[in-house]
Amino acid sequence: MSTLNADPAELQKFSELAHRWWDPASEFRPLHEINPLRLGWIDGKAALAGKKVLDVGCGGGILAESMSAVGADVTGIDLSEKALSVARLHLFESGHKVDYRLVSAEAFADENPAAFDVVTCMEMLEHVPDPASTIAACARLVKPGGHVFFSTLNRNLKSYVFAIIGAEYVLKLLPAGTHEYAKFIKPSELTRYCRQARLDTQELIGMSYNPLTKVYSLGRDTDVNYLLHTRRPG
Repeated sequence: MSTLNADPAELQKFSELAHRWWDPASEFRPLHEINPLRLGWIDGKAALAGKKVLDVGCGGGILAESMSAVGADVTGIDLSEKALSVARLHLFESGHKVDYRLVSAEAFADENPAAFDVVTCMEMLEHVPDPASTIAACARLVKPGGHVFFSTLNRNLKSYVFAIIGAEYVLKLLPAGTHEYAKFIKPSELTRYCRQARLDTQELIGMSYNPLTKVYSLGRDTDVNYLLHTRRPG
């Protein structure tokens, strides 16, 4: 029997905050603010309407619901029961349709190989003990020719200053202790994990935050936050 690829402390941390997931002024404000940006980028690459989509590490469902809103058939998986309960409750308010499941990516891939047109795994890899295992599961879950999207945090001095000291302690955009620097992933590492999982890199793009305008934008700067678009060969 394989060991569950999850950190109990990470699950506990997000479970304790789960009731605040849909409060745009809460600890999850950055997720609400970046969601239109990442949704637009994903939709532009994969044309989500009518596609069968899986959101790995869906949490309270911010991205999953927004993909449903543009016409995708969305399943969301997570290992936090509390977060999933909040996600299911919010469907009554929004009227969107998402199938939420309490299951790991690895176990779900065993049950549903090559079942999805698009797989997203956003802001999650830096919270699991073995990101390569999650990436391999995402690769198994997507159909040949399908799209897999990741986002995570780079590991360097700038990302430590901006993502931990700046975001958690100075600007207080996130609760202190949200991230562990040692778990950040360099783009070279992420693309290597993807190659090992037989995913072909399509685009690497950075996401930046301007503390003066309080606006997020996509661009060439991958020093802190970045997103990766990959495809499984057809």
